[in-house]
Amino acid sequence: MDTSDSAVQLEQRTALKQQAAEHAVGYIESGMVVGLGVGSTAIFAVRRIAHLLRTAQLRDIVGAPCSLQIEAEARRLGIPITTLGDHPLVDVTIDGADEVAPDFSLIKGGGGALLREKIVAQASRREIIVVDEQKLSPLLGTRWAIPVEVIPFGWQSQARFLEALGSQITLRQTNDAPFTTDQGNLILDCNFGPIADPSGLAAQLNNRAGIVEHGLFIGLATDLIVAGSEGIRHLKPGNPIE
Repeated sequence: MDTSDSAVQLEQRTALKQQAAEHAVGYIESGMVVGLGVGSTAIFAVRRIAHLLRTAQLRDIVGAPCSLQIEAEARRLGIPITTLGDHPLVDVTIDGADEVAPDFSLIKGGGGALLREKIVAQASRREIIVVDEQKLSPLLGTRWAIPVEVIPFGWQSQARFLEALGSQITLRQTNDAPFTTDQGNLILDCNFGPIADPSGLAAQLNNRAGIVEHGLFIGLATDLIVAGSEGIRHLKPGNPIE
């Protein structure tokens, strides 16, 4: 495949992600509290919301951002920002995912915002996940490592614990230095391979001191919007994902 073919495919994939994100925004109504997700697909939703506010097609929307970067972008675009302290219940959140299994369980956190994303997801009445079809997977872990957020103190101990569970560990880096989250923590990207029991693994991670959060999102997605070569599919839990 030459460079021009790759560029065309990337452009087509980006266009599909934008269509899916904008489709998800169609479920937002005036007066709602909206969770603003993170990632290359979710940003299209943020931009669409801003456009609808500017053109008065939506009114009285406030956004609950899932990262400091998204908060800054939303403010730049003119979206009013709120907090879960002021609005503890979010009407709808539009977010992306790194990998999606047939039961709607997810791996998230490729952008490093998994803790805030999960907090907002748990506070949401409706969690709409928008992905392109390449994110669909028969089992979580087939295509993506699980991000695990750990406190800096004693992080090597958490790495050894995760290796004992069968994972290959990579300390996430940026600009030749350890990546730090909005909370000042580190991320260990954990390659377990295909995971037969994500819920069991999540329970083990939840019980470990020093692990702040992990990228296994189980039972949180209420809707899945998939962009693919055949158009946009809107799926609900219980519908088979092909």
